[in-house]
Order: sequence, then C-alpha cells, then structure tokens
Amino acid sequence: MSEVKLPEGAPEEVITKAILREIDLTAFGATGTLSLITLDNGMDHNRPNTFGPASLKALDEAITAAQNSSSVAIGITGKPFIFAAGADLSALAFLTEKSQALAIGKLGHDVFKRLGNGPKPTFAFVNGLALGGGLEVALHSNYRTLATTAFTGLPEVFLGLVPGWGGATILPKLIGPEKAVQVIILNALNNNTMLKAKDALALGVTDAVFEPADFLENSIKFAAQILNGSKKITRTDHTSDVAQWESALATGSAAAAKKYGGAPIASPAMALELIAAARTNSLTQGFDAEDQALATLTMSDPLRASLYAFNLIQKKRKKVEGAPKPALARKISKVGVVGAGLMASQLALIILRNLKVPVVITDLDQERVDKGLAYIKSEISKLVEKKRMSPETALRISGLISGSVDKSIFADCSFIIEAIFEEIDLKKKLFKELEAIISPECILATNTSSLSVTAMAQGLTNPERVIGFHFFNPVAVMPLLEIARTEATDDVTTATAVSIGKELKKTMVIVRDSPAFVVNRLLTRFMGEITDCIDEGTNPAIADAAMKPLGLPMTSLELLGLVGPGIALHVAQTLNKSLGDRYRISPSMERFVSEGVRTFYLKSDDGSISANPAALAIIKETTQGKPKCTTEDEVRVGALSALAQEARMMLEEGVVSSAAEIDLCMLLGCGWPLHLGGILPYLDREGISDLVCGQRFHPPGVASLPA
Repeated sequence: MSEVKLPEGAPEEVITKAILREIDLTAFGATGTLSLITLDNGMDHNRPNTFGPASLKALDEAITAAQNSSSVAIGITGKPFIFAAGADLSALAFLTEKSQALAIGKLGHDVFKRLGNGPKPTFAFVNGLALGGGLEVALHSNYRTLATTAFTGLPEVFLGLVPGWGGATILPKLIGPEKAVQVIILNALNNNTMLKAKDALALGVTDAVFEPADFLENSIKFAAQILNGSKKITRTDHTSDVAQWESALATGSAAAAKKYGGAPIASPAMALELIAAARTNSLTQGFDAEDQALATLTMSDPLRASLYAFNLIQKKRKKVEGAPKPALARKISKVGVVGAGLMASQLALIILRNLKVPVVITDLDQERVDKGLAYIKSEISKLVEKKRMSPETALRISGLISGSVDKSIFADCSFIIEAIFEEIDLKKKLFKELEAIISPECILATNTSSLSVTAMAQGLTNPERVIGFHFFNPVAVMPLLEIARTEATDDVTTATAVSIGKELKKTMVIVRDSPAFVVNRLLTRFMGEITDCIDEGTNPAIADAAMKPLGLPMTSLELLGLVGPGIALHVAQTLNKSLGDRYRISPSMERFVSEGVRTFYLKSDDGSISANPAALAIIKETTQGKPKCTTEDEVRVGALSALAQEARMMLEEGVVSSAAEIDLCMLLGCGWPLHLGGILPYLDREGISDLVCGQRFHPPGVASLPA
C-alpha cells in the first residue's frame, strides 16, 4: 500500500487503531473462527473514530492479518457507542496539490474494497455512530448489522463533498437509485439528516438491527447463521429500470435547485453524476470516478469554505467566546414568560422541554393566556404522537406550565423573559413593574430583536440583572441565540444566561448591546439595499434575482414575505433612528404596511409563484427617478458592499469580538450557505472587502485555497 503523508502544517492525526482478535463460532452454531477487527482511537466517545492515512494503514494491516489467518470470516466493529465518523477532514484545508487529494481518495478505496472482494465473507457490526467513510466501510462489507441506538448517513454533500470512498457507487446498486438519492442528496441537504436504525433497515442499508445490550453477541450469531446457511440475504438488481433512475435523479436535482435557489453548486451535481454512472459502471470504474470528483472538490474554495463554516459551528457550539466562569451562574428554579403570543409560547415550550422547571406566562387578558397555554399543550401532544416524547414526560411537563393575567405570579421566579410588542416604552414600563414584584436576584431578559437593552434597564434599581436574550423564529429549530450584554450587565447575569442557553441546546454569541445586534442589523442593511434599488426604479425581478448566484435559501423578496413587511419596516425605522440614513425608510414598505400587503409573491394551488399585483402597483407608484442599478450584477455588488461596510463598522464598534462571530451569526441566524463559509470569507474571496474597507476580514487561506 502506497504511503500518503499529510502536508506541512496539518494537525497531527489521531490514529484509529484496528485491534484484531479471533472469535470462536462454535457456540454460535458455526464452525471455525471469526476475525473481529475493532476500531478504537483510544479517546472517549466525544472524539469518534476517524480515518486519516495512518488509520487507514492500521486497518489495512488488520485486514491482511485477518485474511492470512485460519478464520472463516472477517467482522469489523467499533469502540463503545462509536463505529466510525468517516474521514479525518482536519488535513483537507492544508492540501495544496490535486495529486494529494487523489492519493487520499485512492488510499481509502484501496483499503475498504479489500472487505468486498477478499477471499472471506465480511461483516460490519455497526454498534454506534457511522457517518461518511464509517458507513462506507460497512457498505464495502458483504453483510451489515446495526444497533438500534446507532445513527448513520452520508453527510458529504452537506459539507461540499461527495461520498468518495464507495458510497456513491455501492449504495445505488444496493438499495436502488430512489433510496440512494434520499440518503445521499435529500437527507444531506435537509440539514444533514441522519438515518435512525429502523430507517436504515427499511431502506435496505443494513441487513439486521439488534438492541445495544447484546448487540455484538447477536451480530456474531447473525454472521454464524449466514455462514452455516440457515439465513440467506437476497440482493435485488436495481440497474435495469432506466426510468426509475431518471426519476430519482430528477428528484435530487430539483431538491438541490430548491435548496440553493437555482445556483449551480458543485457537490450535489457531482454526487448525482456519480449516482447516475453507478447504474452501468463497474465498482472499479465507479471508485475511479469518485476519486476524481473528490479531488476536484477538495481543491475548490467551496469545500474549504464549508469546512471553515462546519468547524466554526462545532467549535462555537462548545465554547462561548467571552463567557464568564460557569460557576457564577445561578440555579434556575422557576421561569416567567411575559406574553402568550406565538413567539412567547414557543419560548415557554422550549424552556419547559429542556429546563423542566415550572414556567408561568402572562398576557393582557385571560383569553390570550388560555390561547397560549392551549398552543403549548397542543405542541406537547404532537411530540408524543410523533414519538419524540414519552407520554410520561409529556404529562410531567404539562403540569409545570400555568398562566395568569396577574404579574404577581412572577414573584418567585429566578429568570423572566419578555416577548411583548417591540415598543421601548412598553418594555421599560414592564421592567419597572416587574422589579417591584421580583427578588433582586431574578434575572430580567428581553427577546427584543432591535431595541436598546440599555434603555430598557434605565431607571431600574438593579440594571445589572438585565440582559438581551434574542431567539430566532422558529425557536425550536433555529440554533442561534444572541446574548446582548449592556455596560451594566454583570458576570452573574451573563453566566446564568449562557447556562440557560446551553440547557436549551443553542449556539450562543455574546454581543455588545447595540442596535439590532448582529443578524438583524446586517439583514436589514442588505434588504434595504435591495428595496432601495426597487424604489429607485430597478425592475423588481432583476433586483430579486441579484443574489441567486450565492445559493441563498430564498430570494430577498421571498425573505421579506417570511419576515413580514411590518417587522422589516419597524426594524428599519429603529435602525434609521439610531444609525442614520444608510438605513433608509422604503416608501414601498411603508405603503405595503399601511395597505396590508403582506407579501411580494403569491403562491397558486399548483405551487407556482407570481408577483402580487397589489405589490407591483405600489412599487410603480412609489418609484422615484432613474435607477442607479439596471443589472443583477450591479444590485449584487451594491448589496454586498453594504454588508462589508456594516460588518467593518460592527467590528470597530466592538459589537462582537471577532469576524468569525459575525460569520457564525449569519450561518446560524439567517441560513447563510455553508459552501460560502460565512459572509466575511465570501466578501474576502470576491475582493469586496478590500474594495470597500481597504482590508480583508480574514487572513488569506481562511475558507479558501492556500494563497
């Protein structure tokens, strides 16, 4: 086997050893022994087994020893709870030559394919997490078992890669093109959805599923039954139905187009090409094609950007920059939510589910309170129906929620979050009322998206316990939480807020209290540039299509319909007042709100969308003068230049401590595409950072090919 060395500067590989032992099959009803290879990197379950060059070499040596032994079959399993999480991606960003990428791809194929074409039957006993190359090891094996608690999948397209160690070739042949497109394309594009064991069994990815307590014993028994002939697994030939393949590929292509707004993104396109070729390719031809695709993607900026973004998200999920010592956090025994509308009810529900402490809600009248309580209990019932919560848990947490119109129910709360109308005077009045009721230790949080947290705390006896706690809608889905700290907010309050955020499983960024924090400030500036162009006379279709090449999940005017013109206008007015005329007030948006026009697009029964005639009529009446921008390129450059200017100002103002935190906010708060690596690396690569700010946000080589 040819040796592959990691490039200079790459992090040292954590080697996954391949430990070999012989299992006597007599007690399981077969003769001879099974050579069992256990993958183990010697770390705890927080560091899964991965495959770098040295780990692949260790596995190759174990396979050789197993094939040379007197055993009748070979099995492969993992350390407790973990099978393998695939390739060690830490070195990819350091590759400088395509030949290096080709060598790594070929090395994986050369090792793994020995499990599929060797002289002995092979079995993969997937006892835990198996992703990417981990699942591909199993696919190369002749037979597979899976623990009921294991999750598996091929996340490569999500990361800007393709399943490059056999997955794109073997899986379509094994389970058919429709199911393969589901696993390789649809699941990956749907926020990297993984397969549960029952799903893997239904799809044919695995041959049997066993409970974890005696998983290995039952898996060896399964192997013995295959070997003694008492159990037979039949495989279906999926290659003959051409129409089925064409339909599956069309489904995958449509999903990619929808995900990326029609932008030509390389990884799903290449994965679909590999799936299509798998129908007629031999395994050798398919593996060669995978090597080429993998190397091409590895030597591209989108992959480097995806890896930067993915690693950033993983890192910041574990550590919150600037957070005080966790020991300072107060224990939360009861939570109050002011408001019973949709956002407030979502907040109450996520707190109930994760903190499992009493939660009380209030609103202006009992009807609103009852409506909020009904929503929360209905959502809990839905979770039980979907088997995402046990009936016992549902009963217990349903008993923890209550509501009233009397704010005195907040008297013994240790944490209160308000989600009332975005009006500063209302919020200041509320906090003064609450301060007269609650203890000095109770923390007061606001879910405001754009108002000053400092202003809300003015006049309070204890302004140090006021903090911004800004969630994104829908609360249960969106992973970002902006924690806005004022000059007065103390470490105890901040540490407690971070502790709660961790309990809620949110990724947090601590921001300085400033207008609209990070996400809404940048989104409003960006959206303002688009609407300004339209107000100046740019064709709305041209303005709205300007950002499509970026592969954003929706166009600017589609986003406007999701957010709502009323909210967009309110935030723009707030920022215009606090930050000046670069946040201009759109006359079109004012008319949209005053005349009740809620969306630019209308959706028909067949799913097609068209421009709303009422919106077009308003735009026609409010258009002023000759447009500055007449092409999509001009609109796009203008909008991106505004983003660069605003991001530089935010860093200079100390809104966040680093450019990476702005990237994180945009990735998790508004779905900025992973393949762009965050907003600031993209602006760097496009030259807009230098053009507008005279400097880059990141050093060369961050989220891009090495300089």
